[in-house]
Amino acid sequence: MPEGHGTIRSVREQIADQLRNEVLADQFPAEQPLREVDLAARFGVSRGPIRDALLQLTQEGALRYVPNRGVRVGTPTSDEIRDLLVVLRRQIETGALEQIFDQLTEEDDDRWREMLDRLRSACERGNMASIVEHDIAFHRSLVNRTGSTDLEAIWLPITVRMRWKYSRHKNLIEVHEEHARIVDHIHRRNLKSAVKMLGKHIV
Repeated sequence: MPEGHGTIRSVREQIADQLRNEVLADQFPAEQPLREVDLAARFGVSRGPIRDALLQLTQEGALRYVPNRGVRVGTPTSDEIRDLLVVLRRQIETGALEQIFDQLTEEDDDRWREMLDRLRSACERGNMASIVEHDIAFHRSLVNRTGSTDLEAIWLPITVRMRWKYSRHKNLIEVHEEHARIVDHIHRRNLKSAVKMLGKHIV
């Protein structure tokens, strides 16, 4: 199960992270039931953390609860709603970058380069769940760098409900290259170009 970079993740958070990655990587068909007993056996834990993780993902929009039928994988958001979510997410992330830009250090640069290395490895292996994991980790780190847990709480469900259109890339390595261009402009401390590149990337 994936762990947060630089933080200790609870069992519930690790399970939620893994299932979120798999849902966003389209490894479950829409409306597929997710049963607590099956997931508990898979992750080797009791049903308590599974129940908590499913509740969290339902609140985020990755899953949905159907009365008398349990938890199922959610269906993609309509194009009209997704367009609105893109605008909101773009505003949050570019606004976060603008807010933190003057505070950035070499430690931030090194951390993002490490994230890029992990993302590149996932792209080269074609591991979609891992690509989603490291893609989310990068964007979440921009938001988290502001120090606002409220901002992340707003950002995450917007991001999850957008889903991620990796099909627009002819080659998965392009996912890494887009992020590398953002990081390059950040490293050069070119705020205008970094914000422009980040906004262009969020579609």
